[in-house]
Amino acid sequence: MKIFGGRATGELTAAICRQLGVEPGTADISKFGNDNTFVQIKENVREKDVFIVQTSCPPVDEAFMELLILADALKRASARRLTAVLPYYPYVRSDKKDQPRVPITARLVADLMVTAGVDRAVTIDLTADQVQGFFSVPLDHLTAQPVFARYLEGKGLDDMVIVAPDPGAVKRAQRFAERLGVPMAFIDKRRTGSKVRVTTVVGDVRERQAVLFDDEVDSGGSACEAAELLRDKGAKTVYLACTHGVLSGEAQRRLAASAIREVIVTDSVPVPAEKRWDRLVVLSIAPLLAEAVRRIHTGESISVLFE
Repeated sequence: MKIFGGRATGELTAAICRQLGVEPGTADISKFGNDNTFVQIKENVREKDVFIVQTSCPPVDEAFMELLILADALKRASARRLTAVLPYYPYVRSDKKDQPRVPITARLVADLMVTAGVDRAVTIDLTADQVQGFFSVPLDHLTAQPVFARYLEGKGLDDMVIVAPDPGAVKRAQRFAERLGVPMAFIDKRRTGSKVRVTTVVGDVRERQAVLFDDEVDSGGSACEAAELLRDKGAKTVYLACTHGVLSGEAQRRLAASAIREVIVTDSVPVPAEKRWDRLVVLSIAPLLAEAVRRIHTGESISVLFE
């Protein structure tokens, strides 16, 4: 087994390798003067079971192109099997044609990876489950729910309620609430012109510790509105738990000034120092991904990772 990491996931790749007791694979990744990416694999991978860890973070296109070039280089170096480990799937929001003359980029991403030589893929908490059907090779869709569950159970929160921030997140929140054995609620949203506004809470949150649960937090605007609404409806405290901490634009400032007690994310997307504040908690998914890699390599079932 060999594990290579793109430049977007150097720390996460190293953490996965430490969990497995292996050294990260060595490759030179650089840029030519004309801005073209160059990759050279610096060790023998012939007939090896190879994993590439690369996530989606700015610059997104560059990170994804780097993944494709790594895959091509490893395949041409005679790797036996190539698995792409994608903690945060590139272009995951472009999963359907919901406007005239627009692409389904998440499908294009899957096709490009297979063309580059990827034999299998692993990802975590897709925004839309249908992305799994875009692949013509096996895809293991993991969830960070066990990671969040252990953290929240360790906090000993009483009267917890899991809240879906919109109707589209209800299934995800329901599964998480069942795992924790607590009730759930959801926030209804209405579109007025070009703006989407939170309107009401469906479910009982009064005198409860509310945990907003979603797949990602981007600008943080909707989460802050939802937190204010939950407090208005009588929630004692509000937590936000999201797998992918994208935190774009003014998200850090907005969330730090909000009514949210803690923002809990994973390291599926690197969170640099300038985006951190005292109420941000970053949980590691390295143990989860390391166990998935180990089980794929040995041919074991990964369904146990959902328990």
